[in-house]
Amino acid sequence: MFALIAYPGHAFAQSSEPAEQEAEQEAEDTQYGNTIIVTAQRREENLQEVPAQITAFTADMIEDASIRSTQDFVNLTPNMSLDSSDTYNNTFVVVRGVTQINNADAPVAIVIDGVPQNDQKQFNMNLFDVERIEVLKGPQGALYGRNAIGGAVNIVTREPTDYLSGFAMASYGRGDAVNLSAGISGPLGTDNIKFRLSGVYVTDNGRINNTFANENVDFVDHDYTIRGRITADAADWLELDLRGSYRDFDAGSQFDSVVFSGDANDFVNPQNNLIGFTTGEQWDLTFKADADLGFATLTSITGYNDVSEVNRGDLDFRNPVDSPGGFLGLGIQVGQGQDRFVELFSQELRFTSPDDQPVRWIAGVYYLNTQRALRTRGFVDLDGTFEQIDNPALLLIDRQEANEFDSYAVFGQLDVDLTDSLTLSAGLRYDRDDREQTDLATNNVRSASYDSVQPKVTLTYNFDDEKLLYATYATGFRSGGFNAPGVALDSFEDETLENFEVGFKTTLANGKLRFNGAAYLSNVNDFQFFFVEAATASQIISNIDRVRLFGFELEAQYFPRSDLQFFAALGSTDSDIREITVFPGNEGNRTPKTTRYTVNMGAQYTPELSDDLDGFFRIDYEHRGDRFWQVDNVDVQEPLNLLNFRLGIENDTFGVYFWGKNITGERFFTDFNPREFSGLDIDIGFRGQPATYGVEARFNF
Repeated sequence: MFALIAYPGHAFAQSSEPAEQEAEQEAEDTQYGNTIIVTAQRREENLQEVPAQITAFTADMIEDASIRSTQDFVNLTPNMSLDSSDTYNNTFVVVRGVTQINNADAPVAIVIDGVPQNDQKQFNMNLFDVERIEVLKGPQGALYGRNAIGGAVNIVTREPTDYLSGFAMASYGRGDAVNLSAGISGPLGTDNIKFRLSGVYVTDNGRINNTFANENVDFVDHDYTIRGRITADAADWLELDLRGSYRDFDAGSQFDSVVFSGDANDFVNPQNNLIGFTTGEQWDLTFKADADLGFATLTSITGYNDVSEVNRGDLDFRNPVDSPGGFLGLGIQVGQGQDRFVELFSQELRFTSPDDQPVRWIAGVYYLNTQRALRTRGFVDLDGTFEQIDNPALLLIDRQEANEFDSYAVFGQLDVDLTDSLTLSAGLRYDRDDREQTDLATNNVRSASYDSVQPKVTLTYNFDDEKLLYATYATGFRSGGFNAPGVALDSFEDETLENFEVGFKTTLANGKLRFNGAAYLSNVNDFQFFFVEAATASQIISNIDRVRLFGFELEAQYFPRSDLQFFAALGSTDSDIREITVFPGNEGNRTPKTTRYTVNMGAQYTPELSDDLDGFFRIDYEHRGDRFWQVDNVDVQEPLNLLNFRLGIENDTFGVYFWGKNITGERFFTDFNPREFSGLDIDIGFRGQPATYGVEARFNF
C-alpha cells in the first residue's frame, strides 16, 4: 500500500521504470494516502521500508480518527493498552506484555520532537497540532536506550509554515465536556524565521457518579496547554528550532470503586466520602540545532522538563455511613496524598550520515539528569476534609524522599546494502544509570548503579519494491531502583529483555492494499511489576525472576477507491511466568495487566456531496481479550468490545461532525487491585468511561 522511496545509491530501491511511470505511480500513491514518511530510525524513511512493526498516524489520520489524547491512539494500536488509574495523569501503558509501573521508568521510550519524556506523568496528554505519531513495537534500546524495552512512541508536532495559516477546533460532549484548540503559524518578519503558536483547553463535568456524595468524580476543572515554536534557517548549513510549552491542570483523582464481591466483572460506582483531586503544572523547553557538515548532519537536542503534581484522595475508598467498620475494620476513615516534583535535563549529540549511500550510519551520546522529590502521607479522616493531612497528630504515614538519577549513553547504528536486495543493520548502545535516594526523615542515603549493553541486528530482504522480509535480534533495558524508604521491599532489580522477531511488509493491488505482520519471542529477566500495600501506604515495585512473552501482530489497510478505506489489526500476547520468588507458586501464570489478544477494525467513507463539500463517516471497533490483573490470575476481566463513530460534512476549510465513543455503553475497569495485592480488606477497581457522544467543528485557514 505504501510506495517505497528510492534513495540514490540504494541498489535495492532503484527502479528501471521510465520517469513518467514513476510519476504516475507516485500520483496514485498520493491519491490513496499510501506514502507515510517516518523518523523511527532517526532518519526520514518510508514506513514500508522500515524493518520493524510500526503503527503510524499522519496528521490527516489523526484528524479523521479524532485523536485528541494519548488514550485515543493507543486504542487503535494492536498489542498496546493504556489504563487510567489513581491520579489524573497516572496511566499504565502495556506493550507486548511489558508493563508500566508507578513512580518508575516507562516500558516504552516517549519522544516528543526528538526529546525523551522520561517521567511517567508526561505520557498522558492532550494531543493537538500534531503532525505524526509513530508507535514502534519491540525493544528499541539500540537507538532509544533505557526504557525502550517494550518499544517507543515518537510524537512529532507540526512545524511552523512559511505562509500565514491557522486552525480552530471546538468539541462539546456528554457531561459538559469541552475541548477547544487553536493555532496560528507563519513567517516572523523574514522568510528565514518562522513561528507557530497553538494551545488546547479542556474542561469536563464528568460521567462517573459517586453514589455516596452524588457527584461526578471524573471531573476536569481545567486542563490547558500552550505551546510555541520558532525555527530559523541561520545559514545554508544550519537550522535552529526552539520549542516551549506550559500545562496547568486541576481534575478528579483516586476514585476507585470498592468491589465487595471480589468479582473483577462487578462494575460498581465509587462510594467514598473524600472526593479526590489532582493539581499540577508542566514546563517544557527544547532547543534543537541541525548542522550539515557534508559527511554527516550533526544534531544537538537540549531538553528541560519541570513536572509537578499534588494529589489528595480517599485511602479506604469507603464512607462512614455504609462502612462504619472503616479502614481494615479499625473503625476509622483514612485519606491519602502525595506531593511530587520532578526536574529533568537532557542533552543528546548525534551524527547522521547522508541517506543516499549504500553504507549509512548513526553515532551519538546522551545524558540525562533527573531530580525527583516525593512526599507520601496517609492520615486519619475525622471531618471529611483534606486540610487534615497537614495535622501531624492525624498522620499515620509521612514518607519524604529525594531522588537523583544520572544517566549516560553512547550509541550507534550501521546499515549496509550487501546486495541489491539484502540489507544488514547493526546497532549497539551502552546505558549507565546512577541512582541516589535520600530519606529526608533520617538523612539516610542509598545509591546504586545499573548498566547494560544493548545490541540489535536486523537482516532485511527485499523481494521487490513492494515486499520485504526481515529478521531481528534486539535487547532492551529498564533500570532498577529504590522503593520509598521504610517499605517492606526496599529496592528492585533492573529488567532486561531479549527479543527474536520475524516480520514482513507488503504492498499489493497497485498500492491499494498494505499488509504487514510479525511474530516475536521475548525472554525477560527480572520483569518489573507493581502492587500496593495500603496498610503502610506503600507503593511497591518488585520483580518476577523470569518471564517469556510470545505473540504476533497483523495489520492491513485497503483502499478500494480514493474515498473509501478499510482497516484491521490483530495482536496477540501470551505471557508465561517461568520463575517468581516474591509470590511463589504462581509459575505458569500470566503476567499482570496482560491482555491475550486485541482486535481493531474499521472503515472510513468520504463521498463527494458537491463540488466543494464531502461527507464523512468513520466507524472503529476495538476488542480486548481477557485481562489478567495480577500474578495469581484469580481476578480476570472478561473480554471487552468498544465501538466509536464519527459522522459529518467537510472540505479543506471547515468540518462539522457528530461523534460517539463506547456507544454501546460497555462497563469495564481500567485498573483492578485485588485485596491480596493492595493491603486492603477489599478489592478496588477504577471505572472506565461510559458511553460518550458530542458534536465537533473545525476551521482551517
